[in-house]
Amino acid sequence: MNKKFKIGHLFLAAAVLALVSTASCKQEPKNEDTKEVAEDVNDATETATDSISDARNDDSDYLVAAAETDLMEIELGKLALKKSTNPKVKELANMMIDQHTKASTATKSLASNKQIALPAALTDKGKEAYDDLDKKTGKDFDDAYADKMVDGHEDAISKIKDASEHAKDAEVRQWAADMLPTLNTHLEHSKMLQDQIKKMK
Repeated sequence: MNKKFKIGHLFLAAAVLALVSTASCKQEPKNEDTKEVAEDVNDATETATDSISDARNDDSDYLVAAAETDLMEIELGKLALKKSTNPKVKELANMMIDQHTKASTATKSLASNKQIALPAALTDKGKEAYDDLDKKTGKDFDDAYADKMVDGHEDAISKIKDASEHAKDAEVRQWAADMLPTLNTHLEHSKMLQDQIKKMK
């Protein structure tokens, strides 16, 4: 890659990063999935630094997916605190908000060190899950919330386990391994709540 081409891509990456920073401040990127925005920034950064590789791209995907999950679990937890009257649902929601906030901080720190962009606000997937839950009330809400917690954490555990074993960067592998125990605990509690709700008349 010649010097002029490389510099041009550096400016492109900087411009896209500036757009993501602006979106983060507003928390409402217009008509764009924040996950796709982050992935575009990561692609531009790889090109600009002349280090395009499937390995780095795969590792960035792990962090982007984790950030997407954290944002969704935090917002769904807040919704559960607002809409549910079930103490067990509120207990799980508080756990999700607290621990996914801590997980988000760790993921952001690692992403910053690795120059990996993350979603700045709820992704389209997160918005869809939020809107779906927001339409429900009473036991229907509690039931749907528990189901989403189980399904979401099963999916998150699968991705994080894969990262802990197959990420090319040692720090990413360690980050993923550190996340697994908490996610497994979340899944266990979510399944317990799911069973309790389904037994209710």
